[in-house]
Amino acid sequence: MSGHTIQLATISAILAGTIMSGTLLAETHKEYRFNVGPRAGVSVNNPYGSVSVKPSTGNIVVIRAALSSDRVEVDNALVGNRVEVQSHLLPGADAQSGRVDYEILVPADASITLRSSTGSLRAEKLHGDVSLEGAAASVDVRDITNAHVHIKTLNGPITLTNVQDGHVEIDSLSGNVTLRSVNGPLVQVVSTSGGISYTGDFGDHGDYRFTSHSGDIDALVPGSTSADVSARSVRGEVHDDIPLQPKPHTSFVLKEGVALWGTMGRAAVSSTVVLRSFSGKIHLRKRASE
Repeated sequence: MSGHTIQLATISAILAGTIMSGTLLAETHKEYRFNVGPRAGVSVNNPYGSVSVKPSTGNIVVIRAALSSDRVEVDNALVGNRVEVQSHLLPGADAQSGRVDYEILVPADASITLRSSTGSLRAEKLHGDVSLEGAAASVDVRDITNAHVHIKTLNGPITLTNVQDGHVEIDSLSGNVTLRSVNGPLVQVVSTSGGISYTGDFGDHGDYRFTSHSGDIDALVPGSTSADVSARSVRGEVHDDIPLQPKPHTSFVLKEGVALWGTMGRAAVSSTVVLRSFSGKIHLRKRASE
């Protein structure tokens, strides 16, 4: 039997096996459109696959779905002023055959709720509330203004970029959390073993609380930052490259290398910054360009 004949026989066997198994692994595309009112809600529950959300023009929600096989369907409905989308896994579906990748357009003032176990979650250029939840899913949120941002993952990495005037709450078991130019009345990150990295100026009159049991916490800020800073690591180390005006009264013993408490810049307009770790390192650094 020639090599060409062997290749054809192999391909035929694979196709026959796929057909016999009842799974068609050809990707199909579907699109759904919904007219909604102001401040609509959009929820997407997608066990396997990515979800990306961007702003639309006008009060319309557009859902574009790429389905990996015939073992998964897209259930969708408009309930009041809320669009609900669910990847419906059929019998025999797995992480490959049950994958659906979504690209969704929503009004900029819409509130979104996204869930995925393994795919990436992305939201950008919105000013409605954002709630994202995943297991190993990576999370990327950027260009969000005046909104609540709630994120919960197990071990997926989380990145927030240019989130302004936000009420931000992040909870991660072991995923690293990176914040760039994130400010608002509340910015809170809690992690068990993941690292926390913040680059920004802590805004004005905000409450910033970063806690990791064993992960490192790194904050890189400009010299013009105004903040009351409290940092403590029980068994780790605490270092700062920025002179702080010490507080006359503190709630714990200030020991060099493991704790600090003081004020940067103008106390009258300062934010409150609390950095805590049990065994990780904490480093407060000044931008090298200043």
